[in-house]
Amino acid sequence: MKIAIGGDHVGQLLKPAIVDYLKELGHEVEDFGPHTTDRTDYPKYAEKVGTEVAAGNFDSGILICGTGVGISIAANKVKGIRAVVCSEPYSAKLSKEHNNTNILAFGSRVVGLDLAKMIVKEWLDAEFEGGRHGNRVNMIEDIECR
Repeated sequence: MKIAIGGDHVGQLLKPAIVDYLKELGHEVEDFGPHTTDRTDYPKYAEKVGTEVAAGNFDSGILICGTGVGISIAANKVKGIRAVVCSEPYSAKLSKEHNNTNILAFGSRVVGLDLAKMIVKEWLDAEFEGGRHGNRVNMIEDIECR
């Protein structure tokens, strides 16, 4: 799988380890930054990753900031993105199965590395179930187009 990843200066505390983990799992990863812990603004990285995922250049994206909340809100402003912020694996799994999320977000101030890996693994391993869930995703896309 081809994965785009980004964050902000706080997310940078966890992002390099997640990049390594994704590569260990056999995924191709492109890091859209930042690459330092110098203060920066998460919306620009959310937009970069969201735009790349929405364009189909990547299969999915991962975003990391302090809580995952702000960066997921920003990513969801990109047409075609269904970003979810998760602090535990069960919601991550169901977000993919029921909502076909294409970006996962979490916070480096909320989850530690081991929990982040579990969240990422559950999300990546899950598959969209379609059916009644597909109808709901279509309804979400209809809202987005209005």
